[in-house]
Amino acid sequence: MKILHTADWHLGKRLQDFQRLQEQQDVLAEIIQVADQEDVDLVVVAGDLFDTFNPDPQAEDLLYSTLKKLTAGGRRTVIAIAGNHDNPERIEAQDHFGRECGIIFAGFPKTEIQSHALSCEAKVLQTAPGFIELKLPQHDAPVRIILTPYANENRMRSYFGMTDLDDELRQNLQGHWATLADTYMDTKGVNLLVAHLFVMKRGGEQPEESDDERSILQIGGASMVYTDMIPPQIQYTALGHLHRYQQMGGGPCPVVYSSSPLAYSFAESDQQKYVVLIDAKPNQAVTVSPIPLKTGKRLLRPRFKLVTEAIDWLRENPNCFAEITLQTTTYLTSEERRQLQQAHESLVTIIPDVRTVDEPEQEAAPAIDLTQSMETLFANYFKNRNKGQEPNGRLQQLFREILATEPE
Repeated sequence: MKILHTADWHLGKRLQDFQRLQEQQDVLAEIIQVADQEDVDLVVVAGDLFDTFNPDPQAEDLLYSTLKKLTAGGRRTVIAIAGNHDNPERIEAQDHFGRECGIIFAGFPKTEIQSHALSCEAKVLQTAPGFIELKLPQHDAPVRIILTPYANENRMRSYFGMTDLDDELRQNLQGHWATLADTYMDTKGVNLLVAHLFVMKRGGEQPEESDDERSILQIGGASMVYTDMIPPQIQYTALGHLHRYQQMGGGPCPVVYSSSPLAYSFAESDQQKYVVLIDAKPNQAVTVSPIPLKTGKRLLRPRFKLVTEAIDWLRENPNCFAEITLQTTTYLTSEERRQLQQAHESLVTIIPDVRTVDEPEQEAAPAIDLTQSMETLFANYFKNRNKGQEPNGRLQQLFREILATEPE
């Protein structure tokens, strides 16, 4: 059984003033091509289908037309869950459309898929809150899937009756998964977990989120989930949320973030993007094959000491989005900015690094480390403006809320 794992499409997302719709159309067409060439049986999209709760019509049209094409006329089942950028009600509102095409939508951690037959070649065998079992065409063994879309703190409290979110979330979520796995997952089928969560190895190094990705550990978010919470019956865990391809250790099976299909912030500068092909058989270890995606502009962050050097580089690298840092003895003139902008149609940001150009690096005033998170940059700025005083917890919380606020 071949399964294709992708996530974090963020349809409708822009890079500051730059529209990404054409790139998104192109990379989703590439994903459809991969699914067809590999003749996959099932596609899972692990959340963040849209970039905002209220996507524009073009983004909606692109999502639903892409999912329909991925079904290959009903031969292939597609499962899509909600992420922290998605409106779960909006995702599940398309259930009727989805069933007509062979697409299954899940917006909430305890969504129960209706058990009647799909309008495609796959059949729904069993369902429970947060679980579905399918009979796919050309396969005798069923596929069982635990579905865990993202849910904020309020929803987690209502679903699991929790008061202490961190500890009780993990206990109840682990118990929920274990109950589903013990009840429905034996060695006669292929067993999967599909989730949009922040997952890591217990005691391991916390993986970094993109600066551009609102943390699900903050504002109304959910707690860290550990790989050792995954039931032993699970053969593969398909994750969404982190935008870099990575396998998380410490679990009973491969626990994989597939990556976003495009680089969406300069924190993802020059990152290779993937979809993941899984070859699975009942009661056997799966084979995991990340497939590099070729479509989409790279995001690059070069540094220069001379405006002329920057202009030459920009002209030589037209097919990218650029954020350039220019070391200069004074702020850039309007003419210099005009020359830089005219040299490249996708120049996103110009960052002046004001210092003496010939000054040795070790003696220069420290430059701002723009790879740091927005919260760290804010705290450093606050200390710089307030004689070393740290921002208090209330101010830091307010800043996080501002970061998480949707633009009008």
